[in-house]
Amino acid sequence: MTETKAPAADPGAARRAMGEATRRSVLGDAHVDRSQGTATLFDKPFVDFITEGAWGTVWSGDQLTKRERSLITLALLAGLGREEEFALHTRATANTGASPEDLREALLHVAVYAGVPAANTAFRIAKQVFAEREATDAGGAPEPSGSGDAPTRD
Repeated sequence: MTETKAPAADPGAARRAMGEATRRSVLGDAHVDRSQGTATLFDKPFVDFITEGAWGTVWSGDQLTKRERSLITLALLAGLGREEEFALHTRATANTGASPEDLREALLHVAVYAGVPAANTAFRIAKQVFAEREATDAGGAPEPSGSGDAPTRD
């Protein structure tokens, strides 16, 4: 006789739920819905990993504000040359409380510590994102930046 074991409880479920809520509060429902809508059996474990680890642990901690986490993330993405993710997180500053002036200061640090070319690219992307935001806020149709338009897993 074969013993059937009850399915184990998912220990990461609560952390993923917290991560999804945090992710939605930072990136917005539309982005998260698009990203989840493109998930497949192949990358679902990766999506769960990001949601649980990055969003459920790192972004959901209580030592830093969302604004501070946003600026750290933006500086790291700029320094690493992750243009699509940088554009995504620049758009998310509308939800994190990081101002364009805050981002400018972070990018000056990027120029000193990660290099002028990395900061130059990040300034270009940030200007595009902020121009799109202003156009949208003014009731105009935003011009697509070409950066970050593809669904990302972040």
